[in-house]
Amino acid sequence: MKTLVKKLNPFFLALIFSCNSSDDPGRTDPVDPPDPSGLSVVNAFPELRFSRPLDLQSPADGTDRIFVVEQRGVIQVFPNVANTPSSTVFLDIEDAVSDTADEQGLLGLAFHPDYATNGYFFVCYNPSERLSVISRFRVSDTDPDQADVSSETLILEIPQPFTNHNGGQLAFGPDGYLYIASGDGGSGGDPQGNAQNRGNLLGGILRIDVDRTENGNNYAIPADNPFVNDSGSRGELFAYGLRNPWRMSFDTQTGSLWSGDVGQDRLEEINIIEKGNNYGWNTMEGTECFLANSCDTNGLTLPVHEYNQDQGDVSVTGGYVYRGSLVPELQGRYIYGDFASGRIWALTTNTNPTNTLLEDTNLGIASFGTDSANELYICSFDGAIYKFEQN
Repeated sequence: MKTLVKKLNPFFLALIFSCNSSDDPGRTDPVDPPDPSGLSVVNAFPELRFSRPLDLQSPADGTDRIFVVEQRGVIQVFPNVANTPSSTVFLDIEDAVSDTADEQGLLGLAFHPDYATNGYFFVCYNPSERLSVISRFRVSDTDPDQADVSSETLILEIPQPFTNHNGGQLAFGPDGYLYIASGDGGSGGDPQGNAQNRGNLLGGILRIDVDRTENGNNYAIPADNPFVNDSGSRGELFAYGLRNPWRMSFDTQTGSLWSGDVGQDRLEEINIIEKGNNYGWNTMEGTECFLANSCDTNGLTLPVHEYNQDQGDVSVTGGYVYRGSLVPELQGRYIYGDFASGRIWALTTNTNPTNTLLEDTNLGIASFGTDSANELYICSFDGAIYKFEQN
């Protein structure tokens, strides 16, 4: 099968990975591409159906349950068993979520690292067309499959000038801090220049400490965040220059933070996110200039991989570096897809990455997720959850 990839200049690749990769002599990740003919995408839970599922998470609480986020404002929970007959509503905030006709809704879920003891989990949603919020909830004291809706605590508000490019992925890093993916505020071409403006919370990755409070906020800013001493910048910013970081994840082995970034007209990006880096939007789109009259690339971090939109691949969905055991063929590779085309690829994580088309599906791939054993799942807007299996 043809791989729909625009190759990067080898010099840029070497430069990028020398700065961004967790590659080291102790790494054993494979460098050869997998054989797609040995893999199939199958329905992981044939009896279950969801409404526009766009996130899948599992807490580290020893229960081996799966939680699926539905854009409408509902989180479903069920045991991680292939033939499980039904799911249970864990959280229902549909009445609090704004119209989901565009790119808004309930967009992200992250369980606190100490969820097994404190019961805290965090969500990102839009209570109105011009606002994203990060809120904390707590599980019920009497039912582990039921959240306490009344326990909501507002953590952070992000004003939204338009209704698209909300980002919304949440993830706790190895450092215990909460990372938040924030889009550039929407419209097209970032007309307000938000992604290059460090004075707001748009167009970047935020990092906050949800275990402390300060300055009247229900969170604190880590002292080593890159812009805490810059009076013109928001201290919450960890990295910036992103258009719409649509799904990010940490590699559970190396700690590297990977993110897709949806392109404008030409190129879709995969980035490794590092502290303080500027990923170029809207000066650059991928490795190409976006602003014809202003294309100073000095200080910008280029993507580790990009692909063009020539054959219908127009909306990247970031995935995960596979660290499960059931599909050894994928071990150590970054698995990601495209929402519009349904194609799924595997990218090696070594210094000179190789990209391989794994499957050409007709799925609306909204997100990837992993269970407690780091096995990989695919959330599709046809209402099903899929996984890879070996033929």
